[in-house]
Amino acid sequence: MTENHNRSLGAYGEDVAARHLVEQCGMVLLDRNWRCPEGEIDLVLRDGPVLVFCEVKTRTSLSYGTPHEAVTRRKVARMRRLAAAWLSAQDRFVPDVRLDLVAVLRRREGAPVVDHVVGLG
Repeated sequence: MTENHNRSLGAYGEDVAARHLVEQCGMVLLDRNWRCPEGEIDLVLRDGPVLVFCEVKTRTSLSYGTPHEAVTRRKVARMRRLAAAWLSAQDRFVPDVRLDLVAVLRRREGAPVVDHVVGLG
C-alpha cells in the first residue's frame, strides 16, 4: 500500500471513530491530530469529567492482524507521554485521564466495524 493510501485510510478511520464517540458515546471532541515532537494524538475528547486520549487504528482486512494488535505496551507508554505533553501545552490539570482505542475495520461493503476499547494499559 502506498503512503497516500495509508494516510487516507487513517483519516477515514479517525472520521468514523470521532463520529462514533460523539454520536454513540456522547463524548465531546476537543482536539484532533495534535502533534508535538514526540508524536501525534489522534483524538482528544471529554467523557463527562474524564479526559480521553484516543488512538485510532484502521484496517481493511485482518490479513496482518487486528487493529488491536497494533497497540503494544510501547505504544501505550508513548500515548501516556503524549497525553502529558498535550496537558502541558494546554496548561490544564485534569484529575481523571483515560487512554482508549477505537479499532475500525473498513469492509468492502456495508458499514465499518467499530470497536471502542475503554481504558488501555
